[in-house]
Amino acid sequence: MSFVGKNSIKMEKQEFDRMEAEELIKAAMEAKEHAYVPYSHFRVGAALLTKSGKVYQGCNIENAGYSPTNCAERTAFFKAVYEGEREFAAIAINGDGDDYLYPCGVCRQVMAEFCEPDTFRIFVSKKNGEYREYTLGELFPGAFTKDDIEKARVY
Repeated sequence: MSFVGKNSIKMEKQEFDRMEAEELIKAAMEAKEHAYVPYSHFRVGAALLTKSGKVYQGCNIENAGYSPTNCAERTAFFKAVYEGEREFAAIAINGDGDDYLYPCGVCRQVMAEFCEPDTFRIFVSKKNGEYREYTLGELFPGAFTKDDIEKARVY
């Protein structure tokens, strides 16, 4: 893994051992510190790993209008896409709660736009770093994707 704008740690494989998962969760915990949450006071951080080994961090950013609020996962994805990344291996999510923090439906849809359902890993964690691992397909079966648009397109 190499953190964008930080010292790098190289990750050669797409399978994750416990230490690699914990490093990604640690990066999500660090990202959480940057959250802008004046309304809910519930901080969330995400760390998105590209297939090339770079890590993009994101935090939740609230807005008084609520619907313009952006989740940590999408902040990380949008940051990575802006930098030219299109292939992703995993994401870790960490929040202030005592329970595992799962991505919302909108974030799952964004993940489905860029990630393979059977190989993209999602690490959901508690505030203490305890985590569970899922694939995108396990958390978002039957996702609507660009393939569905192609199948329905009338020429």
